[in-house]
Amino acid sequence: MAGTEERLSSQRVFSGRLIGVRVDEVRLVPDGRTARREVVDHPGAVAVVPLTPGGEVILVRQYRYAVGEALLELPAGTLEPGEDPAACAARELLEETGRRPARLELLASVFSSPGFLSEVVHIYLAELEDEEAGVGPQPEEDERVEVVALPFAAAAAMAREGRLRDAKTVAGLLLAAGVVGTGSETGRDPGGGGAC
Repeated sequence: MAGTEERLSSQRVFSGRLIGVRVDEVRLVPDGRTARREVVDHPGAVAVVPLTPGGEVILVRQYRYAVGEALLELPAGTLEPGEDPAACAARELLEETGRRPARLELLASVFSSPGFLSEVVHIYLAELEDEEAGVGPQPEEDERVEVVALPFAAAAAMAREGRLRDAKTVAGLLLAAGVVGTGSETGRDPGGGGAC
C-alpha cells in the first residue's frame, strides 16, 4: 500500500531564472523511516495542440540543449507567476506560431516527471482562427523556432509510432486524437462536430 511522506527539513541548493532545486529530508508514513528527496521546483507550463480549419496541426521545431537535438514539439511555455493557464496558452501560441485561438479546451493537466520535478503541464486543444494574426512568430530572445504544419492524422501517427520524443507533445497529440479523431482528411471525426 502506498503511504505518504512528511517533510522534516528542506534546503534550497539552487535558485535560477526558471527553476529551483531543494533537498528535503522526509519521514515515510506509516513506517517512520527517513529518506532524502531531491526536488526541482518549476512554476508550471502549458502546451497547445493548435488545429487549423483545414485539419493541420501547427508544431514547432527547436533545438533543446539539455538533450542535444532539435525536437518537433507542440507550442509551449512556462507560466508567469499568477498567470491563468489559458491566457498563457494563447500568449505562447501567438509568440511561437503567430496564430490566435478561436477557442481553447483543456485536455488534461499532467505531471511531466513527478519523481523529482514539481512541474504541471496544462495541455490545451486550440481551434485556430481562419486567418493568421498578421504577425509572424515572436519567440523569446533566446529561442529559435521553426513552424511546421502537418496533417493532424499524420502527427498523431508519429506520436503513436514513437517518432516524436517530446513527452508533452506525444501526450497532447494522443489526447487530442481521442477528442477530434483522425479518420478524415481534415483530422476531425467523420461523424462529429468541433472539438473545442
